[in-house]
Amino acid sequence: MIHQVDAIVNLAATTKFDERYDIALGINTLGVLNVLNFAKRCAKINIFVQVSTAYVCGEKSGLIMETPYRMGETLNGTTGLDINHEKKLVEEKLDQLRVTEASPETITQTMKDMGLTRARTYGWPNTYVFTKAMGEMIVGAKRGNLPLVLIRPTIITSTIKEPFPGWTEGIRTIDSLGVGYGKGRLTCFLGDLNAVSDVMPADMVVNSMLVSMAVQAGKQKETIYHVGSSLRNPLKNKKLPEIAYHCFTTRPWTNKEGKLVRVRNIEILSSMASFHRYMAIHYLIPLKTEAETEMFYFDPTVINWDDYFVDIHVPGLVKYVF
Repeated sequence: MIHQVDAIVNLAATTKFDERYDIALGINTLGVLNVLNFAKRCAKINIFVQVSTAYVCGEKSGLIMETPYRMGETLNGTTGLDINHEKKLVEEKLDQLRVTEASPETITQTMKDMGLTRARTYGWPNTYVFTKAMGEMIVGAKRGNLPLVLIRPTIITSTIKEPFPGWTEGIRTIDSLGVGYGKGRLTCFLGDLNAVSDVMPADMVVNSMLVSMAVQAGKQKETIYHVGSSLRNPLKNKKLPEIAYHCFTTRPWTNKEGKLVRVRNIEILSSMASFHRYMAIHYLIPLKTEAETEMFYFDPTVINWDDYFVDIHVPGLVKYVF
């Protein structure tokens, strides 16, 4: 392979927000280094693509620039972030747990808690985006003269065209809301209707990756692309409950008993206090907190959000996930 490969795309990742720190660090950060080291051995290599996430920016709002994270940079200004030190901390914690003969459940929970703690120490909201940010740091620092493209997609949803409309695999990101609502289990949602959910169909993300490879191949520099829709074709949250109601009233889901599930308009709650009141009233339970342009399409302005969700995404979710 090292004599033949000329392009490498690294998509491997664990995307759980609260993944075990040892697993997330091993795949999302150190795994990137493993692939990069292999790429450097490839005699014909002329492009390396690292797929990251737009949310390495943490919880910043407004215009997010396509700038790289340098080794040790943090979101909150806290100093001392060192990837080797993070690896050492993980190894020491695992050794401690083994010595005390901790149960597998205890080890898992301890490592999950550790990941969230380390992420929040440096300003990231969860283990996933923290370890992806460190993956960006490590590939940027150690690439040498290897041409590098960093792709930062937003929320990836089902395909709009290829391999066929509506293809999706598993329940991801906003899909859990669609599944819960379509099955009649989600009756309320806590959120801001005027906020924007930045989503991009999966095939548009893939096409943006392919075009970036063609454009940047052979150029000995690091280039970052954000792949999202919110700037050019924003999708406001208020559209989502309207679309969901339309989809599941005109084409209700049939459950395992063969009965049609009837849904009603979802109640949108604007604060945690209103959520607590809603749960107490309704459930009375304790609460817890050109040809190429056509082929490599990735322009979100062509998306009609109503048509996409009604005719593609939700039917795909029902067919391939339900």
